Amino acid sequence: MGNICRSPTAHGLFLKMIEDESLSHLIDVDSAGTHAYHVGEAPDPRARDAAARRGIDLERLRARKVTAEDFDRCDYVLAMDRDNFERLEMICPAGQEAKLRLFLDFAADQPVREVPDPYYGGESGFERVLDLIEAASLGLLDDIRARHL
Repeated sequence: MGNICRSPTAHGLFLKMIEDESLSHLIDVDSAGTHAYHVGEAPDPRARDAAARRGIDLERLRARKVTAEDFDRCDYVLAMDRDNFERLEMICPAGQEAKLRLFLDFAADQPVREVPDPYYGGESGFERVLDLIEAASLGLLDDIRARHL
């Protein structure tokens, strides 16, 4: 929503994953929120701390709001939950609908389909989010390899 918890966590984790796989010259990563609550702000300190414990750096990321142009420049537009998915559907240009998916669609082994918002919870929520994002990121990378590389 505000691009300070889940999305920048996914951005940082996936960026590290593609760097570790020497694919950063082939794949661009970005994140944005559906609301403008925190535009220009760094990720939540709890998200940064949880990510740092896993060797993921979120320090340089800054929140921004998604735009319709993101659908033109991106191959994937991934929502963390159904509420954000519906908001993205409202700005999705005609013909770009296939790019929009739930992030956890790429984590078939997970029993949930939405990444919960950890903002109002404790530290364990941020750890759970990282676990879910890691599972989806592995599946996303497999999909990118199969479809684009």
